[in-house]
Amino acid sequence: MPRSPRKMTITKLCLLALLLSGCTAQAGTGGQPSAGPAPQQECQESQQPISRTLSTGANWSMCWSVDPMLGLVLSDIHFSPTPAESIPIISRMSLAQLEVPYDSGSRITSDITSAGFGGPNMQSISDAECPAERLSATIPNVGDGTKFGKSPVREVLCSQETQSELSFRSGDLGQVVAKQRQDWQLSTISKVGWYEYVNQVTFGAEGSIRPTLGATGDLSPVDYSDAEHGWAVGPGDHDHATNHSHNAVWKIDWELGGETGQRVEQFDATDTGEQGEFSPIVNGSLTAISHPATAQWADRRWWRVLAPGTLNADQHPISYQIDMGKSDGFTFVDDAEHHGDNVGYDVAFTNADECHVFATLNRGRCGRGVLDYVEQGKNVPLDDVVSWVAVGYHHVPRDEDQSPMEMHWQGFNLMPRDLTSTRIDAPQDRPTFNGKPAEWDGQMPAE
Repeated sequence: MPRSPRKMTITKLCLLALLLSGCTAQAGTGGQPSAGPAPQQECQESQQPISRTLSTGANWSMCWSVDPMLGLVLSDIHFSPTPAESIPIISRMSLAQLEVPYDSGSRITSDITSAGFGGPNMQSISDAECPAERLSATIPNVGDGTKFGKSPVREVLCSQETQSELSFRSGDLGQVVAKQRQDWQLSTISKVGWYEYVNQVTFGAEGSIRPTLGATGDLSPVDYSDAEHGWAVGPGDHDHATNHSHNAVWKIDWELGGETGQRVEQFDATDTGEQGEFSPIVNGSLTAISHPATAQWADRRWWRVLAPGTLNADQHPISYQIDMGKSDGFTFVDDAEHHGDNVGYDVAFTNADECHVFATLNRGRCGRGVLDYVEQGKNVPLDDVVSWVAVGYHHVPRDEDQSPMEMHWQGFNLMPRDLTSTRIDAPQDRPTFNGKPAEWDGQMPAE
């Protein structure tokens, strides 16, 4: 399958570095090299490098750009738990569709493919939206700027550190150790119609990634219906702002362990119906997803993308867990029209293909959207994994939405699983904790 020139260049550089330094690749599928010293971030001409070192001492580095349709695109994302190592995580990630169908059936928009989150819809930001670092990019007014219109340089990316929640606390050894969590947020604002969307990705100091989409702006003044399809706003029970959904899909092209060699597994914890001595018995199991497929969220279910050939210090394959939490399930109207009802998915997995751009309404030889990508590639084993993560939000308006609306969010978590053998910022005397303690000197917790 076709690969981007950037990823091919990285591979050649890594191989050259291995030859010059005498390093060895860990055994595994594809013989991919293990994590090495943090590289100098190199970006394509249309991209800009950006990096940040957080409270754990870990560093995130990547390239960013603005696509006329997709909006914010992050690529070549690396995580460095220590200054001596850099782990490639994601080749490229972005939104791939935002569909907004109204419950009355009177309107539907596909905001990424019909309007786009870049170009003139990408908003300039000021101190009011971003009281932190603001970065500029060339934003074409028409298309990609190569043929028509002007391409002004505008401040569009907000880069901000946040510290707002507890990362850990433990008092089992007689002394309380605790630490606040620090995150790094990258965000842009796109205005499509009456809505204004904050496309935000939060990078945690412990290696987590949280893509989210926030919606604000104003309720559509032309979308009012009745009590069955909307909610009364304003005086009396006359004007019902129509309920609607925000159906978003993110595309994540993984680079764990290298360009290829990734695998996918689904975890389920199932109640056996049996009772143990003190509690019900629940069995946990992993099921391999070996070929392109779609999957539905269920209680106590998550997925992981792993690199079997790249191991942490405990000899466990590094991986990232896709944690959906709970969301409002949905089926794309476009998918239903072309594939029938009940074809919705929460996560889909395909192999990378440059023709796979949008989750729906895609153009080109490779199909109309994710369901076509899965169907056409179902006989090819997963090797260069792309995750398509769908998160729905059903918006029932309220009086407080006028005006402007309070921000409402939807998103998911990408959590490191065995990326490192222990936590990165273990407090003093805790780095020796790894595995089942041979002797436990602490007191048992009170029941």
